[in-house]
Amino acid sequence: MKPHDTLPYTDLPDYNDAERVARAHAFYEALKTRRTCRYFAPDPVPREVIEHAILAAGTAPNGANHQPWHFAVITSAEKKAALRAAAEEEERAFYEQKASDEWLDALAPLGTDADKPFLEIAPYLIVIFGQRKGGMYPNEKKQNYYVNESVGIATGMLITALHDAGLATLTHTPNPMKFLNTLCERPSDEKPMMVLVVGKPAKDATVPVHAVHKKPLDQISSWL
Repeated sequence: MKPHDTLPYTDLPDYNDAERVARAHAFYEALKTRRTCRYFAPDPVPREVIEHAILAAGTAPNGANHQPWHFAVITSAEKKAALRAAAEEEERAFYEQKASDEWLDALAPLGTDADKPFLEIAPYLIVIFGQRKGGMYPNEKKQNYYVNESVGIATGMLITALHDAGLATLTHTPNPMKFLNTLCERPSDEKPMMVLVVGKPAKDATVPVHAVHKKPLDQISSWL
């Protein structure tokens, strides 16, 4: 059954098959240059870039079109320092107590540790929250649906939009993350899901060779 109020599906470009193939190839070539960055420059980035990347993320498919996400953008040095201090405390506990030997072995080729200077260096930290309650309009308290899936898709689109604008990103997930509600002045019933570090890469930034290897098509897909 169609909804009562509809609009024509007219916004999709009408490419021919050759154009579709060419665009799919080009998009893959562009996206395969995306790399997680751990070395950022402090150079400023226009706020408008971040705003429109967030707007792009906000077009993601989601449960019942409730759009159950909030993007808290941190730019102040004071809040960055506070976030770093709290995140590093959690990270030290992870590396020293919580992580299994197998997990630490998996991380070893990436060279990660509890020190997170990028949290103060990069110009933007975007803290991504999932909203269990909300709805489409301000002050609504309806049940939201498929929150994790919806926010995950939106985050992927945010990262893609930022990459397309020539910016580097890093996904950071300190655990537990409830300190982010207080830091970002968000309601306690919202779930902090990720910190996305955003900015230009440092001139001497490097990427672990281990991180460049991507599984081929026959390992990540099947045709039935």
